[in-house]
Amino acid sequence: MPIATVNPATGELIRSYDALGEEETERRITAAHTTFEQYRTTPFEQRAAWLNRAADLLESDRETIARTMTLEMGKPVTAARAEAAKCAKAMRWYAANAERLLADEHPEPADVTDSGASCALVRYRPLGVVLAVMPWNFPLWQVVRFAAPALMAGNTGLLKHASNVPQTALYLEDLFHRAGFPAGCFRTLLIGSGAVEAVLRDPRVAAATLTGSEPAGRAVAATAGDEIKKTVLELGGSDPYIVLPSADVEKAAATAVTARVQNNGQSCIAAKRFIVHADVYDAFAEHFTAGMRALTVGDPLEETTDIGPLASEQGRTDLEELVDDAVERGATVLCGGGRPDKLDGGLENGWFYTPTVLTGITPAMRIHREETFGPVATLYRVADLDEAVHLANDTPFGLSSNVWTRDAGEQERCARDLEAGGVFFNGMTASHPALPFGGIKRSGYGRELAGHGIREFCNATTLWYGPENP
Repeated sequence: MPIATVNPATGELIRSYDALGEEETERRITAAHTTFEQYRTTPFEQRAAWLNRAADLLESDRETIARTMTLEMGKPVTAARAEAAKCAKAMRWYAANAERLLADEHPEPADVTDSGASCALVRYRPLGVVLAVMPWNFPLWQVVRFAAPALMAGNTGLLKHASNVPQTALYLEDLFHRAGFPAGCFRTLLIGSGAVEAVLRDPRVAAATLTGSEPAGRAVAATAGDEIKKTVLELGGSDPYIVLPSADVEKAAATAVTARVQNNGQSCIAAKRFIVHADVYDAFAEHFTAGMRALTVGDPLEETTDIGPLASEQGRTDLEELVDDAVERGATVLCGGGRPDKLDGGLENGWFYTPTVLTGITPAMRIHREETFGPVATLYRVADLDEAVHLANDTPFGLSSNVWTRDAGEQERCARDLEAGGVFFNGMTASHPALPFGGIKRSGYGRELAGHGIREFCNATTLWYGPENP
């Protein structure tokens, strides 16, 4: 993929960039490593001041960067503004809480005295340069949720962003520089995916984090494993959305629409498989399909647009192939199922797809197993909770899940048995700075956000002091 901004609403090339050469990439790795040697001893108070300043600047830049994100990957500008605000909030949360989250841990004296220690403790120390390989779908948030904790922990970062959001990538480097962070603390590498392996194998790079596709995660994990370097992976998802008889069905259906089409349906944690108890299936299907049909598809820069284009032409082609395969194998289209037919003003050349609901899904269909990255929902009818849990777990992914029930016993059963990194009751999945985020199975490993996320790229160092310690 060329490193370029192409407006997905029109297919127009806005700006292209040359990839960094080996010498410039080397200079940036050197700067990140050299800066780390001094930055790691910077007091938390100073790091927090810089990060709070970055949050201030981001809020001032919100309109400009929101428009940039929309032009680069097509999310509605209203959602882009909300993403910028969420990033500023996360920065401030880590600025306020990092020192507490990384405070020394002291075991009970009685637990360590038999080792001969006068005292012992655990101290969290930064690892060094962390390489972040990030996706295009949340081009600010995915980076900030890595960068804010990593920088507060005393690490430095190298960003290899998706090739279709280069302006956002460059903005992030400039943002942290303007905020006062030393120049080598956060550098953007405008490189292709083929150059990632060499960067990761560089001995000055201590670890890596990747959010993206399963193949990309496999490649980075394999290289990091060969080099014995720590990785955190957040990959795909096919999140279930279970609705049981005690649920507020109308509210569940209205929330389901938002849960499916957030970010034009291009979100790993978007609900994708809607698993509904037979007692409420017809009512849910009616409300949900009506809600999906009522969404406005159009120019993502317009305030009234609900659904913009998919981020790439290939992404739309992949989605079309999944839907076509399902229909050919017997699935029923309740709404949507193709490209919109009434767009003009250049939008007819954009990569749009109508909000779609499919039912009659069987295991023979690709869509039953593969992730749908776009505004397409699959609807399943189940007889009871046992069938719902079995179907929810019948996926190679395990990122998050949603359950609508007011029955405490059903909630406890789902909390115990759903195979996912999160279970959200009577609401939709969302990431929050104070809560750990990540998945299991082929959705990856490790956690971002909260204390779990900031400690992923720290060395948990045991400090032991003998009886002669002063």
